Amino acid sequence: MIIIQNYINGQFQNPLNDEWLDNYNPSNGEVYGRIPNSTGEDVDVAFKAARTAFPNWSEKNIEERSRILIKISELLEAKVAHFAEAESKDNGKPINLAKAVDIPRAASNFRFFGNAITQFASESHENVGQQALNYTLRQPIGVVGCISPWNLPLYLFTWKIAPALAAGNCVVAKPSEITPLTAYLLGEICNEAGLPKGVLNIVHGLGTITGQAIVEHPNIKAISFTGGTATGAHIARTAAPLFKKLSLELGGKNPNIIFADCDYEDMLTTTVRSSFANQGQICLCGSRIFVENSIYEKFKRDFVAKVQQLIVGHPSNTSTNIGALVSKSHLEKVVGYIDQAKVENHTILCGGKKVTVKNYENGYYLEPTVIEVKSNECSLNQEEIFGPVVTIMPFHSEKEVLEMANSVKYGLSATLWTNNLKRTMRICNQLQTGIVWVNTWMLRDLRTPFGGMKDSGVGREGGFEALRFFTESKNICIKY
Repeated sequence: MIIIQNYINGQFQNPLNDEWLDNYNPSNGEVYGRIPNSTGEDVDVAFKAARTAFPNWSEKNIEERSRILIKISELLEAKVAHFAEAESKDNGKPINLAKAVDIPRAASNFRFFGNAITQFASESHENVGQQALNYTLRQPIGVVGCISPWNLPLYLFTWKIAPALAAGNCVVAKPSEITPLTAYLLGEICNEAGLPKGVLNIVHGLGTITGQAIVEHPNIKAISFTGGTATGAHIARTAAPLFKKLSLELGGKNPNIIFADCDYEDMLTTTVRSSFANQGQICLCGSRIFVENSIYEKFKRDFVAKVQQLIVGHPSNTSTNIGALVSKSHLEKVVGYIDQAKVENHTILCGGKKVTVKNYENGYYLEPTVIEVKSNECSLNQEEIFGPVVTIMPFHSEKEVLEMANSVKYGLSATLWTNNLKRTMRICNQLQTGIVWVNTWMLRDLRTPFGGMKDSGVGREGGFEALRFFTESKNICIKY
């Protein structure tokens, strides 16, 4: 039994109320640990530790903050196998994915922002005729709140924490209560790297209690949140009267648009990955696949054949392509959409059934599922399923597919497959998404802005955008 504790003021502590939540292993459905059921009292203790640490941390020279963040990165890189095993066990994702992508990316986040802060600059403007100089300072906000989701636990946790710390803030952070293990282990890394006490505080618990306490705390000045759109809307309503800065990275229902002139084999292989990576539990997965009519039947046949070759299995098995979904309730939610597809007489081309893995019969496994839908207006094409389920539809014209792609309330990302440059420029300009990948998927450059339009969120993360969010700009005008 793994007992996870809060990490406050550089120490591991039990919740003040001594109440605990069960932590489940998705691969077998069994409880394997306990986490704190923290309340607002724990959050306030964490805030006070952060407030005390803030003056010294914010006044450290940039090189010193950079050195500590890069040291955290190096320690994470040295323990990739250990963290990957913990992430796979806690989340249900294949061990190979955690080892090759998730944990290395978490390490990269600290390294990137540790270096980026040394290059972060503001502007100055000389008013020659008026003999005046304006210059802008970028100062840390103070104590900020970072709340991250369960699908990429350490990856997205560090995506928020690293720029916040780099900019000189102190942090009260809450990982998902469903996947708390690697965030807990991060506390040990921070101590080993020499991060001063109180600079980072990690409080575990339910979103409705612990997360709510962070959002409504009157002296936590900014909130960076990644998660569901409904929760994001609630956070916005709570934070608005308190005039907090907000960064909200929310849901997606991303179109994958495939034209006949694409590099077909590259497209096919990548589309399988963009549909089902991490059991489809990535906000950037291409869950709506639109295929030009002239190649639709070929694509449907070839795509289904490749999907049927994917292996559903225990996350620790290196041959596994599709691991366990993150929780029993989430599995039932995804299965509910498949049942709805049957009621609406859509065609399930493959998958659609729960999977029983030998010796792990109570795990949360589901076949990768491809559904041919009759209308873009159906719930399967309009609502975020967030599982190993994709829909496919043909299209006949550029105008038609753009209308379908933009028809949803979300606008996070899109993928476009074509070798026609003029078409690429036209469609990219008209897609209502924050990110467009052309002839690739999930090719990330950490310098670029990341975020969505419409109900997919507010603000941008990544690169200098993140450092701007975690700082306040102050203009100073000097007449000489």
